[in-house]
Amino acid sequence: MKNDEQEIRKLVSTWLAASKAGDIETVLSLMSDDVVFLVPGQLVMDKADFAAAAGAQAGHGSHDAAQFDGSSEIQEIRILGDWAYMWTKLTVVITPPNDSPPVTRAGHTLSILRKQDGKWLLARDANMLAPVDGVPS
Repeated sequence: MKNDEQEIRKLVSTWLAASKAGDIETVLSLMSDDVVFLVPGQLVMDKADFAAAAGAQAGHGSHDAAQFDGSSEIQEIRILGDWAYMWTKLTVVITPPNDSPPVTRAGHTLSILRKQDGKWLLARDANMLAPVDGVPS
């Protein structure tokens, strides 16, 4: 179980590093094919929706891409066989490619992971991030 927890923590750090680097392919490789994202006020998003949104925000590899940075504080991980859940405190800062100020969102996530072919993947994610007070949204 300890090794599983370490692998899940590595998934989170890899996700954050890949997002910061604009490496969409690595981020997509950390998701199951049937992943579902739940975000307040938005339609349910699947892997294809995520890829399209990430590609649009990244400017399809152009130099005019938004910059992403973030931090995640894992609060709890529970492993139940080939399934696990975790909840985190997450902060994301998106810096647009124009002269607009950075957008900071923070809050909690609740994620369900599934082990497939020996690898932990994100299967479900409920993201409850909100604009940070005093920072444009």
